[in-house]
Amino acid sequence: MHPIDPVSPAILSRVMKPARYTGYEWNSVSKETNTDLVSFVLAMPDVYEVGMSNLGLKILYQLLNDRPDTFAERVYAPWVDMEAEMRAANIKLYTLETKRPVAECDIIGFTLQYELSYSNVLNMLDLAGIPVEAAKRDENQPLVVCGGPCAFNAEPMADFVDFFILGEGEEVIGEVAAAIAAWKQASKPGGKNGLLQQLAVLDGIYVPSFYEVEYHTDGQICALQLLVPAAKPVIVKRLIKDLDQVTFATKPIVPFIEIVHDRIMLELFRGCTRGCRFCQAGVLYRPVRERKMETLINYVQELVDNTGYNEVSLVSLSSADYSCLSPLITELITRFKQQGVSVSLPSLRVDSFSIDLAKQVQQVRKSGLTFAPEAGTQRLRDVINKGVTEENLTDAVSAAFSAGWSTIKLYFMIGLPTETDEDIEGIARLAQRVADLYKQIKGRKGAKVTVSVSSFVPKPHTAFQWFGQNSVEEIERKQKLLRSLIKDRSISLSWHDARTSFLEGVFARGDRRLGKVLLQAWQHGARFDGWSEHFRYNVYMEAFAAVGLDPAFYAKRDRELAELLPWEHLSSGVDKSFLAKEWQAAQQESFTADCRHKVCGACGVCQALDAKVVDWGQE
Repeated sequence: MHPIDPVSPAILSRVMKPARYTGYEWNSVSKETNTDLVSFVLAMPDVYEVGMSNLGLKILYQLLNDRPDTFAERVYAPWVDMEAEMRAANIKLYTLETKRPVAECDIIGFTLQYELSYSNVLNMLDLAGIPVEAAKRDENQPLVVCGGPCAFNAEPMADFVDFFILGEGEEVIGEVAAAIAAWKQASKPGGKNGLLQQLAVLDGIYVPSFYEVEYHTDGQICALQLLVPAAKPVIVKRLIKDLDQVTFATKPIVPFIEIVHDRIMLELFRGCTRGCRFCQAGVLYRPVRERKMETLINYVQELVDNTGYNEVSLVSLSSADYSCLSPLITELITRFKQQGVSVSLPSLRVDSFSIDLAKQVQQVRKSGLTFAPEAGTQRLRDVINKGVTEENLTDAVSAAFSAGWSTIKLYFMIGLPTETDEDIEGIARLAQRVADLYKQIKGRKGAKVTVSVSSFVPKPHTAFQWFGQNSVEEIERKQKLLRSLIKDRSISLSWHDARTSFLEGVFARGDRRLGKVLLQAWQHGARFDGWSEHFRYNVYMEAFAAVGLDPAFYAKRDRELAELLPWEHLSSGVDKSFLAKEWQAAQQESFTADCRHKVCGACGVCQALDAKVVDWGQE
């Protein structure tokens, strides 16, 4: 039985990409709706094409729908044209699977991948007819849960969210669904608060309303008070110890329109212990846990059969570090080449680059190569613990040019701790060196070198969490300097908006008081802040002024090691003392080796979580 679509064909004919809102895609799940089932809505506070590309949501969708007591549906942020139509016609935000109002479901779960998606969470709740502030929602309105990397500093979103899930969701999501199912069956004892008290006992669950923050007169945090017995002083992330034992998204939904990652996404492993000091994911997903090669090959077979995709993207934090990478690629290409299925690596580390590997993955479809030196000088690469040299890059690029490649993309960051203008000049010099290498090797011009420069944002749970971010003016000055230094027409330069990065920095290291800023900004039109055409910096600056907060207090201020940080009770399992040691090592430009292959760096995660590195190449 097809549900009644709340959106008329007339409305769909007036909006861009109507297939964002229609559902019925291949592999989407439909269950008979009954009140006994836990109705779970998985939400991405971004447009359909971005949301449909999120691997975590694909996994949770399959996991939840495999449960007989749960029905998981999806919703994404309507684009501005569709939002206008929905508000004009009083159409509430609805699920793609059954077209029912999101407000009628038991629980809505948002994944927070990026700080500038927060305003969309508020907007989606409002579009659904759900009060945006948790304290104003009644017993009949859905619970709101958030997970994803940004949950590790949940505080700026604390006013709007009933509970957060820290870490990997495959096991805990089932525990949450089971708890809600039992609570519903028992006629909801204690109401929502009773359920939240039960959930707070589970590992990895944070209920912000069970805590109260006290501040010093200078605005820094003084203490965190626990308000109920169920509240834990520290919430430690969830971790899957054996990735071969949990469900993977082998039957993902195939969209009718092109999405950002329109291909098979194969997660080889989780974690990365190379220890780049700017990298939050490298801390949040420790330790490294690889999947077995046979498991991965079986996944690909199922995925090819279930989707019809003809490209497999090997997605992990540093895919080239998978210990069985070469035999895996050989096997995948041998097995699937006849079906025209290609294999791709999103980016390659210059120190582990192998031209044979690059040739292997590009047998079916050839594209450009991407490398990430991150910084323009060896000194700054030592500060960030990148562990690669200019020689590594020139060797890799030379090998690529000799083998027939001519398109190279280079990723850098500006605004890193201790950076000087000399480091900025180093980016231009390195890009020029790459372009010159092509001429030396080929005897002619013709290289296409793209330099992509992002602005560094210090993130919680990293060695740089204490660093005061560069101001907007300073970043813009550095961007201008870099533009003036690149003169070769074979080098193209792209950069991020400095104001966007500044606001990202504010919310990344923010506390609960930012909820008032976010609410005010959203009420004055903030939404799709991560999209340059919709980003309204002035709206945020006016919101800060209106609530009496200084954004520079959060973004630009160096923090003392002894300061109580807003996210201190939300643990990645990595000791603060280890991060402090790394912050000091950065200032001394000293290198910390990868604990996966060398000595244990004593970050504390394996001990705290009773976990160990899973590396099949060393078994």
